[in-house]
Amino acid sequence: MVGKFINNSRLAFTMIELIFAIVIIAISVLSLPMMMQVTQKGIESSLVQEAIFAASAELMGASAGYWDENSMEDIDISYIARVIDIASSPCDNNISSDRYRLRVGHIQQPYHRRCLDSNSTSASNSSGGTVISLNDSVKNKVNIFIDNTNDASGYKTTYISELNVTQSSSDADIKLIEANIYDDDNSTLLVKLRMQSANIGEIDYYKRTMP
Repeated sequence: MVGKFINNSRLAFTMIELIFAIVIIAISVLSLPMMMQVTQKGIESSLVQEAIFAASAELMGASAGYWDENSMEDIDISYIARVIDIASSPCDNNISSDRYRLRVGHIQQPYHRRCLDSNSTSASNSSGGTVISLNDSVKNKVNIFIDNTNDASGYKTTYISELNVTQSSSDADIKLIEANIYDDDNSTLLVKLRMQSANIGEIDYYKRTMP
């Protein structure tokens, strides 16, 4: 009878074991909201980083456009942009070859940067036209993350991106490209990315010929 009693007692929890189990369960239940909060913050930080990368990609894509619609005087001949003659850094007819107007610092070679044929042409600073220029990259506030409902309802927060192109107030030869990221209420600016593009024209590739 004594042996049977001892065996039965091993199948039950002692009071101390039961108290320890209750304490462990209580700690787990109390720490669960904190763990969920940390996880949500980690997800939110990842989404912010994705929004920044998306805006950075838009900024780099915009910078690939031509400086201005009026830079493309040779559009029927080639897609090489020229320098618009802006008064702050004028092109000089006296510093030129027989065919090209140049700016101080230009190399007198036909395949290097050169100015437009006319000094009366100004920057268009507008979208549209026959070529893709910086001003064609302007984008109003739109959702960065979208789904089939077009409202990013699957994400914790909807982030809004905006792309602006403006001419510098201090230097007419510079255009400012700015990508902004807002939170879902369209009012709080989270990140601002900036880049500058200069009115310097392009260099054509020189075609070597065999003697």
